[in-house]
Amino acid sequence: MRESVHLAFIAAIQLLPPRQRAALLLHDVLGWSAVESARLLDSSVAAVNSALQRARVTLEERLPGGPPRIATPASDAQRALLDRYVRAWESRDVAGFTALLKEDAVMSMPPWKQWYRGRTAIAAFFGRTGRPGGHAPFRLVPTAANRQPAFAFYSRWQSPEWRFHSVQLLTLHEHSVAAMTSFVMPALASVFDLPVVLPDARDDSRFVPGELGGS
Repeated sequence: MRESVHLAFIAAIQLLPPRQRAALLLHDVLGWSAVESARLLDSSVAAVNSALQRARVTLEERLPGGPPRIATPASDAQRALLDRYVRAWESRDVAGFTALLKEDAVMSMPPWKQWYRGRTAIAAFFGRTGRPGGHAPFRLVPTAANRQPAFAFYSRWQSPEWRFHSVQLLTLHEHSVAAMTSFVMPALASVFDLPVVLPDARDDSRFVPGELGGS
């Protein structure tokens, strides 16, 4: 049932107008204040609050129970799963990455239209380039948002440095990854108090994510 609620939430937000969808994701999913959201959207606080209220009304009509709230995992097994997830991404191991996914896992990048359901579909998407993350290598730094485990992604795609790329929220189900939701928004680095560029002191070959924080 939890997975079906998540799918319904993802489907519902795609029906919102862009401004309402952005306000909802920034405030209710990523925990931004109305002031921070207004600054990013180049809008007023009143306009953001209005868009947020309209978005919530629409979602309430489609999801009477509201979007799910999931606690950050604390078990050793789930932490081990997240460690393997990081290693698969950083080594660009498609087989290892997809093996960690639930059979009907969902990958989305709101507000973009890319949306994939099922281990096979996600594997096919990454299989086009032969590695998760496409042609760009990534380094992952643990964080959390909306009481879910999350990772900040850093890329060398357009720079020799490891620069902040996105934040990806994960939904775990027992011993697998049930959903991945990525927000490719450079401004999120400051919100999560993360460096725009990873320090040179980091040893990428031996990086092991620490404990996840909460927000």
